[in-house]
Amino acid sequence: MSDKRLEMYGLAHCSTCQKAIAALEGAGWTVDFRDVKTAPLSGAERARLVTDFGPKLVNRASLTWRAMSEDERAEEPVAMLGARPSVMKRPAIVAGEQRLLGWTANVKRALGVEV
Repeated sequence: MSDKRLEMYGLAHCSTCQKAIAALEGAGWTVDFRDVKTAPLSGAERARLVTDFGPKLVNRASLTWRAMSEDERAEEPVAMLGARPSVMKRPAIVAGEQRLLGWTANVKRALGVEV
C-alpha cells in the first residue's frame, strides 16, 4: 500500500487503542485517531461506520453493553453509539478500502504489523 495513512476510531484511554496506535506508527503508518467520546461522531458519521462494519460495531461483550437495559439494547446502532460511544468495538480502522475492527492477529497482518 503506497499511502500509509489510516483513520482510527476509539477511546483515548482504551489500552487496546493505545497499543494499536503505537504498533501502527512503528510500522510506518500515519494514524488519524478520533476519540469518539471527546470528539463525538455526527449521526452521518455513525451511520457510515455502521454501514461499513455492520452489527459487529456494537461490542456486546463490553461493560457498557452489560450495564444497558433491554430497551437501551434494542435501540438502533446509530442512536446507541451516539448515546454511549464506549459501546463501540474498538479500534475501528479505515485504511483505504479496508474496514478492520478490533486489534487481532488478522487485523495486524492485514496492515503489515508484526504479530
